[in-house]
Amino acid sequence: MSRPLPSALSWTVLIGFAAALAIAFFGVPLAWWVPAAYGALSVMGFAAYGIDKSAARRQARRISEQTLLTVGLIGGWPGALVAQQLFRHKTRKRSFRRAFWSTVVINVLVVGGVVAYVASR
Repeated sequence: MSRPLPSALSWTVLIGFAAALAIAFFGVPLAWWVPAAYGALSVMGFAAYGIDKSAARRQARRISEQTLLTVGLIGGWPGALVAQQLFRHKTRKRSFRRAFWSTVVINVLVVGGVVAYVASR
């Protein structure tokens, strides 16, 4: 276990992404379903982390880290990031943090590439 990253970093990344997505939506003819998908997947990510935290407290069966990371990778990372901060869950295990932030970077790069492609058409 290690010290968690400063929460300001998480909130800054989240706000920056939301702003970039809004700019892309209004500035580029980005399909309406892209921000809607991020919203729906974020709710799913938030719920998964909440359920896992509750299970951890009760010492019940947990959601696998692989599942949590997959939800983040496919677009649920904004909700997962909020849940990490609000529930103080999965913020201290260094190997998980590294994997989580890797999925965030991959997701953002893919979406950024899609937005750049749409903008160039």
